Amino acid sequence: MLEKLFKLTEHQTTLKQEVVAGITTFLTMAYIIFVNPMMLADAGMDHGAVFVATCLAAAIGCLIMGLIANYPIALAPGMGLNAFFTYTVVGEMGYTWETALGAVFLSGVCFLVLSLVKIREWVVNTIPMSLRLGIAAGIGLFLALIGLKSAGIVVASPATLVTMGDITAFPAAMAVLGFFLIIAMVHHGMKSAVIVSILSVTVIGLITGDVQYGGIVSVPPSIAPTFMQMDLSSVLEISMLSVVFAFLFVDLFDTSGTLVAVAQRGGFLDERGRLPRLGRALTADSTATIAGAMLGTSTTTSYVESTAGVSVGGRTGLTAVVVGILFLLALFLSPLAGMVPAYATAGTLFYVAILMMSGLVHVEWEDLTEAAPVVVVCILMPLTFSIATGIAMGFIAYAVIKVLSGRYKELSLGVAALALLFLAKFIYG
Repeated sequence: MLEKLFKLTEHQTTLKQEVVAGITTFLTMAYIIFVNPMMLADAGMDHGAVFVATCLAAAIGCLIMGLIANYPIALAPGMGLNAFFTYTVVGEMGYTWETALGAVFLSGVCFLVLSLVKIREWVVNTIPMSLRLGIAAGIGLFLALIGLKSAGIVVASPATLVTMGDITAFPAAMAVLGFFLIIAMVHHGMKSAVIVSILSVTVIGLITGDVQYGGIVSVPPSIAPTFMQMDLSSVLEISMLSVVFAFLFVDLFDTSGTLVAVAQRGGFLDERGRLPRLGRALTADSTATIAGAMLGTSTTTSYVESTAGVSVGGRTGLTAVVVGILFLLALFLSPLAGMVPAYATAGTLFYVAILMMSGLVHVEWEDLTEAAPVVVVCILMPLTFSIATGIAMGFIAYAVIKVLSGRYKELSLGVAALALLFLAKFIYG
């Protein structure tokens, strides 16, 4: 049955090799079961319900990717997208989390349509590479600021807006320790570095009495507080279109970049440099986002951590299926997830920021018309505490700079239209 489903022999792999790859991938991305509920709880959502939704959405995405697309690519609620959900859509813009879930659902439907009608390539190619790189890096900086803020390392200041907090305080010290542990373990090739760091800092919190022991294993909490709670009526308002677009936009390029990165690492690209069964992979991603919104979590997307499993031999969808099964087993770890303090995940956010900023090396820094919009996005996204604002200002800056530089021919119709829409939104609210 496994041979028929995944063509193990054809892909020169074995059951053992795929299981090891699945376990490896899971260990590199399991931090999401601790970070995502904590982050969405800041939006007013029930922590236990989001924990269950996170595990189920990840399991559904992994199983669809493995069984339908037959790729060793794992999915889970995405970092950055959960921050946009909580701190921008709910926190800054003032929408309810139910409305935000509705926006996630609609963005997933749009993504599915784009995948089915095969115009994804046109959409992706319309947006300049510099803006794509800048948006990824800007989200990374935004996550870093969230991590520093949650640990008390960066605090508000009436004189300078932000300043250094008490670095000797226990939460700050533990966040710094967690970050150092991750970097050291990753340097030595430890695949489970992030999850080990989170658990190590949590154990220290237990020993010092800062964290109260609540158990390790139990029956999963109820998903009722978030299940099918999305508000679709409010999403149809004009003001929500930019939110839906932001969810769709970030997910689209995040997924595209991840698929290419994993495919290159695993040697899945054909002789023309294209990914076979791309439509199926994108369908798996968009379907997981729709399912996740119905369950009660932010956008579900492909994880670049899948390269960890590929690097140890994962070649088929069986790897993704193993990851999905492990996420289902993780449902019984809700007491452990509830014990993890915010400072234990702060170092993780900073580490993820490093990964997301690495793409800046590919920016054409000698061409100021390409580099300047990147800096605009990277600076404004964290300082305005809004991913949507950073994206909008990046598009406006790119269009204006190209026109004033006399290089308007490099400006695609899609970018020009979006820049005008964003500018109109700022002017007319």
